[in-house]
Amino acid sequence: MKFEIKRDYIWVNLIVLILIIIISLIPIKPVRIVLGLLFVLFLPGYIFIAALFPKKGDLDSIERVALSFGLSIAIVPLIGLILNYTPWGIRLYPILFSISGFILICSIITWYRRNKISEEGRFLISFEFDFPKWKAIGRFDKFLSIILIISIISAIGMLIYVIAKPKIGKRFTEFYILGPGGKADNYPSELTIGETGEVIVGIINREHEDVNYGVVINMGGEEINKLSSISLAHDEKWEKKVNIVPKEIGENIKVEFLLFKGESENIELYRELHLWIDVLRFKMNKINIL
Repeated sequence: MKFEIKRDYIWVNLIVLILIIIISLIPIKPVRIVLGLLFVLFLPGYIFIAALFPKKGDLDSIERVALSFGLSIAIVPLIGLILNYTPWGIRLYPILFSISGFILICSIITWYRRNKISEEGRFLISFEFDFPKWKAIGRFDKFLSIILIISIISAIGMLIYVIAKPKIGKRFTEFYILGPGGKADNYPSELTIGETGEVIVGIINREHEDVNYGVVINMGGEEINKLSSISLAHDEKWEKKVNIVPKEIGENIKVEFLLFKGESENIELYRELHLWIDVLRFKMNKINIL
């Protein structure tokens, strides 16, 4: 029984197109994982080898498969390294379209080079289930074939396991204060009675689970604002502008930002930030005397 695929580069690009559609429009996770592994670990190297060796007798099947995996592992990090020095960075869609572009370019080169070879001499994928021929293969070739198959299956199995059960990193919460412009500067440091100072309070959940937060703002030991029922999923970000309105005169008055974590019945103080503010009765305008 024999099965042949002559224009393999078309099927490679069809798989890439299906993956792009699934990622963009139909997020089916199991299919996305299977096609994603194929897309990253096999297709770039395979189509690169197809472009380099378009003839049927250039490489045997085992060498093509082994080099496809090995070169894919080399090509994909190089593409990621190049993307790291571009404005797009190493993100999902830049990686997706960069590798897709590489595969498309190699496919065009493959098509061009194979068209310059007679049809009988072009490489094609051929599956032949013939046990007598397997028996005729030498012991060393049989051993290499079995080792290669076991290695591929093991590598795919380990990757699926790592993706299905990823290792949870360090759990923490980012808690920060920014100035009115959204940067870590221009914090209010001097206000008058009744004047409004503005800061931005931010929280980013890195706890690998949904967490409820609350923020209490104290000025001079007295509560001036309270933000409760802030529920964030993992990697979710929350920011809010907060006004500080002093009521008493003083120097170096401590403004505390207290972050609480947990449910109402089991809430605990988790993080603390503070600013120092001078509160004046009125501000003196500086006059330059020439």
